[in-house]
Amino acid sequence: MNILITGGAGFIGSHVVRLFVNKYPDYLIVNLDKLTYAGNLDNLTDIQNAPNYRFEQADITDFEAMRQILRKYDINGVIHLAAESHVDRSIADPFVFARTNVMGTLTLLEAAREFWTQKPEGFSGKRFYHISTDEVYGALELTHPEGTESPFDPEHPAFGTEFFTEKTAYNPHSPYSASKAASDHFVRAYCDTYGMPTLVTNCSNNYGPDQYPEKLIPLFVKNIIERKPLPVYGRGENVRDWLFVIDHARAIDLIFHQGKIAETYNIGGFNEWKNIDLVRLIIKLTDKELGNPEGHSNELITYVTDRLGHDLRYAIDSRKLRTDLGWTPSVTFEQGLAITIAALVKKYTSQ
Repeated sequence: MNILITGGAGFIGSHVVRLFVNKYPDYLIVNLDKLTYAGNLDNLTDIQNAPNYRFEQADITDFEAMRQILRKYDINGVIHLAAESHVDRSIADPFVFARTNVMGTLTLLEAAREFWTQKPEGFSGKRFYHISTDEVYGALELTHPEGTESPFDPEHPAFGTEFFTEKTAYNPHSPYSASKAASDHFVRAYCDTYGMPTLVTNCSNNYGPDQYPEKLIPLFVKNIIERKPLPVYGRGENVRDWLFVIDHARAIDLIFHQGKIAETYNIGGFNEWKNIDLVRLIIKLTDKELGNPEGHSNELITYVTDRLGHDLRYAIDSRKLRTDLGWTPSVTFEQGLAITIAALVKKYTSQ
């Protein structure tokens, strides 16, 4: 296959590109990235000279560029990760999110539809896989503030009895989630209207090595090293489900190859954490990695005014993916977080 991976220099995208380049030497993997602030080719230095890897710098909203790249590499599979993804930035400038996430996805869809339908075999053997977020579903109630047994992982509590499933109605609350919801609808519309073979996945919060330090975990590790405040929204009561990025890449690989066309799959880490509990765990592991006494950085916690429209709880039900395709996380959250923090401490202390 000749696969175009958009956003491949970003956090999740770089892990997907690396996995596909290393696992499928007979595939041609084309990494397409605009290289905005969050895109970094240094994430891929280990595979940049691989014979089955190519890089193209382009904007997914550039229709002619998308047409040319699809033709140049005879692309028959698209894994679409390119997106603006930071909620705070979407509140400050929603137009950027609409352009990239909505119009960019539509541009890529139309370029792929045009290219594939011009070929004698049409859509046969083609796949357009769109990666989305659990935030499109809105928010869940925090009905068990102290946690109750999770139906997915007894080692971690749940904070309510409701979970996002593939049938949950969309109810986005931020410009970011609204832009992703719109892009999801366009992907499904192309499947229904034109018969394009599409797949959509909605994932929970990702974490892992190489994440840009505007996100919670790398930002807080960096701030602990630099002895800066750790800004916690509200009282830190918001709950998120966390997914190790390498496990997300494994899921993307599995769904791209074995997922059923026109289906949606939720991808979650099977564990929920209150933000404040996560912050305390980050402090504990980072202080240990730095050789600080336990609790040394607790004084850096600073409660700040809550984010506008801040959803209280997200929780993914990934049982469809586990039952239909056999995917499960390969590490516990504590294992994945320890790996992540060790990598981040090494990175930030060597700069």
